[in-house]
Amino acid sequence: MPVAVGPYGQSQPSCFDRVKMGFMMGFAVGMAAGALFGTFSCLRFGMRGRELMGGVGKTMMQSGGTFGTFMAIGMGIRC
Repeated sequence: MPVAVGPYGQSQPSCFDRVKMGFMMGFAVGMAAGALFGTFSCLRFGMRGRELMGGVGKTMMQSGGTFGTFMAIGMGIRC
């Protein structure tokens, strides 16, 4: 498929760049959701201090990675 060139000589991002961008956007959204849900669930279990930070961080990384992967797959399908 030929690459379309804009009026100022700019080319569109490659498919790999779009997949990377989709992963990064999904990772950011997943991290935000993980911070909210992780904080509430850890506080509900009675965690405090270092244990709370570890639990919230783990939840943020897990949800960020999961949502980022699905967003990357979706962007790959769109290519």
